Amino acid sequence: MTQPAVLAAGECHQHDQAEYVGTLAAACLHLEVRTHPKPGMVSHLDCGSHTDMDAALLHRSANVLRPYFSELWAAGRAGAGMAHLRRVGMAAERAMLAATSQVNTHRGAIFGLGLLAAAAGFRASCRRKAPLGRILARLWGRGILSGPVALHSHGTRAMLQYGVGGARHEAAAGFPSLYRIAIPALLEGQSLSPYDPESARIHACMALIASVSDTNLLHRGGREGLQFARRAASRFLAAGGVGHPGWRAEAQRMHLEFVERRLSPGGCADLLAMALFVRSIESEDDSP
Repeated sequence: MTQPAVLAAGECHQHDQAEYVGTLAAACLHLEVRTHPKPGMVSHLDCGSHTDMDAALLHRSANVLRPYFSELWAAGRAGAGMAHLRRVGMAAERAMLAATSQVNTHRGAIFGLGLLAAAAGFRASCRRKAPLGRILARLWGRGILSGPVALHSHGTRAMLQYGVGGARHEAAAGFPSLYRIAIPALLEGQSLSPYDPESARIHACMALIASVSDTNLLHRGGREGLQFARRAASRFLAAGGVGHPGWRAEAQRMHLEFVERRLSPGGCADLLAMALFVRSIESEDDSP
């Protein structure tokens, strides 16, 4: 069946919304890359603890994923089940790997941001605007937990070895780390440094590192690496976070310490991008 040349008004509006959400999700991934210093992580200034990726690769990956986030928004708006969302996510992952020469740049973001994009699609069809996390947990929480597990992934191995819940359980619960940690820290960072948006992102990143059992940290550094990262981020926040006059030098020092230990809290980087996305979608409710 061929695509009609002219869309009806409602279809055109939905298409525009889907394009907007796909562009927003990709923009949040770009913003995460353009945030420095994030301890051990890739940014526009250096590659952190990574030898297989740089900022250019991450930006290319984010651009490739944009239409898939749009497709997930449309699927969510249509009330699609988890099986359909999973098929779109798998197609997005294949496109990512093809664009990055098989480097896993954004597998976690495809999962997390993809589910949130689908939740945003469902939310667009509702009169009452519930939080994206609540929608996600209600519609797809059971399907997330009952779906197939990537047994040979670093995250799965870390989950099994260290007995942590990981991204699947976090997603099935509606991403509580976004609402309890990341978004409040974003807002706090904005109040501490209102004229520097990057500082708010770093503040949120540090709050996540201090609290989340990041399976990337467990994979690279075991429990000792996770505890080292948590202590360092907690000290940064206890000293005033981005409200402290010397915070940027301290964050840079932490970054170099993480690189020396080859630690990279990639799960927290995904959560940071997701927090930016959720904050942007849900803050639209406050618009006049």
